[in-house]
Amino acid sequence: MKIYFAGAIRGGRGDQKLYLEIIALLRNYGEVLTEHIGDADLSYAGEKGLSDKEIHDRDITWLKSADVLVAEVTTPSLGVGYEIGKASEWQKPVLCLYRPSAGRLLSGMLTGSRDVKVYEYQTTGELTKVLDDFFEEQ
Repeated sequence: MKIYFAGAIRGGRGDQKLYLEIIALLRNYGEVLTEHIGDADLSYAGEKGLSDKEIHDRDITWLKSADVLVAEVTTPSLGVGYEIGKASEWQKPVLCLYRPSAGRLLSGMLTGSRDVKVYEYQTTGELTKVLDDFFEEQ
């Protein structure tokens, strides 16, 4: 199984360590095409040495080849939203992971979509069962 993991880069890197933990969990279910999302050297400015067009084209190729999209959506990101929209359009299974907090609401475009599964959590320890259930359905 090929897994496209999405998380904020230019939207903010505050969850980078969390992304690493999620990527480690996802490896139990298949190949994670976007492990670089958890890289501590990846700054909010994005990847060095690649143009925005190169990043877009590479990521779209990966997303097209993926069987599923798993996104951590707590930190708002235009790019992650774009990827979720494309995956939904291509009828790929989409799981969004979200940590609710006071003063923050997840977009109704995600919570209201029949094509997107949203799971609210607080710790990565809660994710094993969620991921088991999601990947069992695939």
